[in-house]
Amino acid sequence: MKKIVVLSDTHGNLEIFRKIENVLNESDLILFAGDGYGDLRVLSKDNYKKTVAVLGNCDGGFSGKKEEVLEVDGKKILLVHGDLYGVKTDLTRLKFRGEEIGANIVIFGHTHTPFCQEENGILYVNPGSPSRFSIEKTFAYLVIYNGKSVAEINRFTLN
Repeated sequence: MKKIVVLSDTHGNLEIFRKIENVLNESDLILFAGDGYGDLRVLSKDNYKKTVAVLGNCDGGFSGKKEEVLEVDGKKILLVHGDLYGVKTDLTRLKFRGEEIGANIVIFGHTHTPFCQEENGILYVNPGSPSRFSIEKTFAYLVIYNGKSVAEINRFTLN
């Protein structure tokens, strides 16, 4: 079983990392879908080692990838920010990309709106955002176990 924390669009809100520190510590993997790439510096050394991150449209000044494809417990995951696929308009281009590479899970951000839905055998997850720009403060928790993938959006308040 793999326990994965999915974050995106932190936009400088470092309090999220303190607020969910126990969840981060207990996870096997942390996936970050951009816009707050520099925020990851506050992660503990162990948590930083288990983090895979992509750049978002507001991550200028950092070098890194805009897209990452990884295999976790037999599931192919596409990790992107989403801006290059027009996700604020619709998910058509993102869905084509997921299908093109044979993804089982597609993780994206950019919209600040949490979203979790399976379509045509692909699980799409947008963790939303814990930033000051978001009404709801959210992240996602993804579990891969016994060939199945289940994601849940988690809402919380910041002090």
